[in-house]
Amino acid sequence: MKKKFLFIKMTFHISNIGLILIYLYPGSIFGWLLYGDKLKQPQLTSDFLIFSSNHLYAFFVLSFLGVLSYHKNKVEILFIYLFSISIFLELCQILIPIRTFEYQDLVGNIFGVFLTYALFLIYKLFNNS
Repeated sequence: MKKKFLFIKMTFHISNIGLILIYLYPGSIFGWLLYGDKLKQPQLTSDFLIFSSNHLYAFFVLSFLGVLSYHKNKVEILFIYLFSISIFLELCQILIPIRTFEYQDLVGNIFGVFLTYALFLIYKLFNNS
């Protein structure tokens, strides 16, 4: 069981570093790998009304891995970190060549973290009673 939690925690940290690298790369790493064009961004699904679906998925998965890794302790610090990095990384794109700051992406980032946070609170509510 301990190895399983170690694997999940390691996956969270590697995913976190990977997401930071993807965000800070000037252009699209996935576009370059899939299409040979770093200006083309692959889209998993159509964007939702006010936020980017790709960003929602990325931050939901990262946040979910974080909760699985730290659900017994440091969860408040984890969510402060996740909300902060979701804002910080999008703001960094103002300075990165070929990248642009977009409110839709920012809302997708924050909503991905918030969705995980809400699910965690619901789980805690039913688990403690």
